[in-house]
Amino acid sequence: MPSSNIIQQSAHPPITPPTFTANQPDTIRLYPLSNYTFQTKETQPEEDPSVAARLKRLEEHYEKHGMRRTCEGILIANAFFKLPGDYLPAEADELPAFANLLNSRLAPTNSTPQDLEWNIGDCLAQWWRPNHETFLYPFLPAHSTRPKELKKLYFIHLPEKKILSVPKNMKLLAVPLFELYDNTARYGSQLSAIPHYLSRYRFEFVDEEGRVRRVMPGGEMLGGGGGIKVLAGGEDEVVDNAKTKEEEDDDEVDMKNIKAEIGNVEGMKKEDGAD
Repeated sequence: MPSSNIIQQSAHPPITPPTFTANQPDTIRLYPLSNYTFQTKETQPEEDPSVAARLKRLEEHYEKHGMRRTCEGILIANAFFKLPGDYLPAEADELPAFANLLNSRLAPTNSTPQDLEWNIGDCLAQWWRPNHETFLYPFLPAHSTRPKELKKLYFIHLPEKKILSVPKNMKLLAVPLFELYDNTARYGSQLSAIPHYLSRYRFEFVDEEGRVRRVMPGGEMLGGGGGIKVLAGGEDEVVDNAKTKEEEDDDEVDMKNIKAEIGNVEGMKKEDGAD
């Protein structure tokens, strides 16, 4: 029986249509996971023990500073993604403060200047919290004139090589876009919308030898592995037939309970709760 990693090619190649890439953003080059070094570092505990406590802190922040600003990043490396980030300090500049959050989450303990550099790309989505409640919307409701929080999702462009150091209470997993797509029951409305955000881009997939092996749109498809693999912050193993638990807070995933029922994956999920 042939391996699932082997693509069977037809003796009759498809007809190539005219160029169909007009008015698209610049091509994004994605590098294999083997190009990246994954480490662990000290635990970063949650600030709030419960959803109620976090909403109470949001209310206190609003009364003192106004609308809270939150930034999260979408990282991709041949389908590897995660949403690292958090809320910004009240008076901080947006992008420098977001870079500091990324370094807090993912930079190695003994960092070099290069380790601390992040290419923060397009803002892909904005989610609004109109009240001191768990619900967020991809639009600001007409009746809401004083939103309590705005969460922005940024596309983070990974370089060819980088060291990513994960806190011990987090795990680095792998999740394919097709698993997220239209899967709000498992991942919530924000994560399941990621394939929509990324569909506007043209990707080039690079192999370990630096060769472009697949191009979107069009191009030859390559095979992939199966099962969830813990890349950092846990045992280096493939996890099969597990289940996820959706957290009602923010209609997102409770990262403590996410284990997976996925194949072929790359995504970082926090073990002790998602903000």
